[in-house]
Amino acid sequence: MTTPVRIGLIGAGGIAGAHVAGYLRNPETVTFAAVADPVRESAEARAGDTGAAIYADYHRMLADADIDAVDICLPHHLHKEAIVAAARAGKHILCEKPLCLSFDEAREVSAAVEDAGVTLMCAHNQLFLPAVAKAKELIDAGTIGQVYEVRTTDSFYNDFDPENMGWRAHAKTSGGGELIDTGYHPTYLLLHLAGGSPVEVTAMLATHRLTFMEGEDSATVIVRFDNGVIGTIVTSWAYEAADSTERFSAVGSLGSLTSDGTTLSYHVRGEDPVVLDLEPVHEFGAEVAHFARSILDDTRPLHTQKEGIEVLGIILGAYESVRTRAVADVRALEPVR
Repeated sequence: MTTPVRIGLIGAGGIAGAHVAGYLRNPETVTFAAVADPVRESAEARAGDTGAAIYADYHRMLADADIDAVDICLPHHLHKEAIVAAARAGKHILCEKPLCLSFDEAREVSAAVEDAGVTLMCAHNQLFLPAVAKAKELIDAGTIGQVYEVRTTDSFYNDFDPENMGWRAHAKTSGGGELIDTGYHPTYLLLHLAGGSPVEVTAMLATHRLTFMEGEDSATVIVRFDNGVIGTIVTSWAYEAADSTERFSAVGSLGSLTSDGTTLSYHVRGEDPVVLDLEPVHEFGAEVAHFARSILDDTRPLHTQKEGIEVLGIILGAYESVRTRAVADVRALEPVR
């Protein structure tokens, strides 16, 4: 391919605005070529004055628009169908979290992407925070030694009510509750920093405040990885995390690192702590740039369907653990061929 990558946006809801801002920060490698949404006013608002073509149906966009890739920003339960349709149309795919909602959907997604030979990148925007990227670099370099434990936190006071929560209030369309929504972020972050494949999971869920929704509003999850790392996730829509709670931390045989999501510090045993001064980035701009370069250079994105399926496996295993009141295996979700 030659630049720029021509992207068609599928779904013009709230998160799509951040994605469009990412396109506009990458004019040398990305063209916002089309947008599909059944609500024309929403599509027009996202298109603005960019010249993007507007479609009511993304299937029509896939058939008619001059695009190389799609960016899926739909409600959770619609992800699988859109991924499969885009792959079969030969389009590369950027998909908002979660990748899909079940083991069967995961197999369909993986098979469609592999058969089509297209690139699928999970839109795991927090991986592009400078603190996360630097922490991963330090861990991979062995700065804190063999990693023993990783912790991630993503909690905030959510002002959802029965009138404004929409499809997220229903397990059939959201896939569960807070854990498969906002909780997806600390889960993929945990996977990224742990550096292994998840094998076991146990969880406790709670509904502290948002009692009108079908799923949980808070979750604590413990994960064992195949490299021996133990991970802990704390996530909630019910409350803000306590002061000094880390966004993520890792402890290893030689020391530790911790971050509030913006700053990063690490401490090797016997040495003075180091606090790093990191330049901020527009994480959605960085995410879109990475997606475009992956297509143009034919390189692997940070997280493909493989990692998306592993994150889903942790979350579905957590839900199973709550149902059975036992530690659950994280099922292998590779496609059955």
